[in-house]
Amino acid sequence: MKYRSCLESLDVSSNPSVRDQLGWYLAVSANRMPAKYLICRRIPCQVDLKDASEDELWDSHEKLTEKFLRIWNSIRRDETHLDDLQNEYPSLLDLNIELVNRMLTHCNFCRWNCRVNRVTGGRHGTCQLESISRVGSYFHHNGEEIVFRGTAGSGTIFFTSCNMRCAFCQNGDISRDKENGVPVTPELLAHMAWQLRTEGCHNINFVGGEPTIHLHTILGAIGLLSFRQPQARKTFYWSSTSRTRSESFSFGGQFNVPILWNSNFFMSSETMRLLRTVIDVWLPDFKFGNNKCAIHLSRTPWYFETVAQNHKLIYDWGEDFVIRHLIMPNHVDCCTKPVLDWISENIPDVLVNIMDQYHPDCFVDPCASGYDPKYSDIDRLPDRDEILKSYSYALSLGLNFEPLSYEKNMTGLRA
Repeated sequence: MKYRSCLESLDVSSNPSVRDQLGWYLAVSANRMPAKYLICRRIPCQVDLKDASEDELWDSHEKLTEKFLRIWNSIRRDETHLDDLQNEYPSLLDLNIELVNRMLTHCNFCRWNCRVNRVTGGRHGTCQLESISRVGSYFHHNGEEIVFRGTAGSGTIFFTSCNMRCAFCQNGDISRDKENGVPVTPELLAHMAWQLRTEGCHNINFVGGEPTIHLHTILGAIGLLSFRQPQARKTFYWSSTSRTRSESFSFGGQFNVPILWNSNFFMSSETMRLLRTVIDVWLPDFKFGNNKCAIHLSRTPWYFETVAQNHKLIYDWGEDFVIRHLIMPNHVDCCTKPVLDWISENIPDVLVNIMDQYHPDCFVDPCASGYDPKYSDIDRLPDRDEILKSYSYALSLGLNFEPLSYEKNMTGLRA
């Protein structure tokens, strides 16, 4: 009998629209399918990782991604089995890691394209980071959407700093303080992921702040979760005392966990290409309906076109994902409606969580010492009419929002 996770026993997981949109993620979480990184490890790379130019590495990456996609789809159709393939070194996963380390020397992880050398330091980009990543906290998160938190929580790892400057940030303590938390190496980050999964978490949820600016550390950690044989390289094993429950976190005897990318989606095309072969499910924000509001509330130019393009990309790729949109006071007509319109016109069947839990925080909280009156348009909770107006508009567009938006909303309002 195949293992069935507690996540799949939940009513929401039997919802046809949820199973259709998140089928791969649910299967990986239940260990009926291998996480993408286990497949990525089995795609051999012929190029010399150290001597090849960056352009040559990208050329190879494009070809190997095509091979990965063929094998991934074959595995999904149950035509190919992971055991039919062997671990390779170097592999596509090693190529991902080499490329991200090259990118770190002229950082283009996100749309800002700062081009600073984060290895040598000295000059800082928008995120203000050098090569060291820091984690503010990691734990079983029971506040995410039910498809991610399930019964045992989402294995959430919060990184510090961000590449956006949202005045209302509800994680401002970590997004605005690059020294918050503890420094982590890829090895330590892999241990965190291993611990959360073996304790029962349904996924590993990289968030922040913003995970994009820590891409090098994250890919390095994922690489350390993908080995089976101890002689191959460093690896992580569950102890003999826990082998009796290993079916909850292994596939074919190997550590298995779906990787969740919880992001503002203000990423570069290069970052999207690297993530495609390792991310099992995506949780992108779509905050603003135009660039004027993005600049006013987040000091972020090129917002709408960048985030829209990345959402359309994962939709065209056939990825599993859920979009988050936060209802903000006085921004229903300028932000909520345009975002929902764009979703309806471009990616109409995706799962959307239209969130009603906005509260004034950071520079927007009128009771805080750092309050800035220029944000007075959002210095209150959204009112009943704004929330109902947002839900009713989504309903009129036929969007797939009710299973996740109503399950954990704060007001209890329904369209």
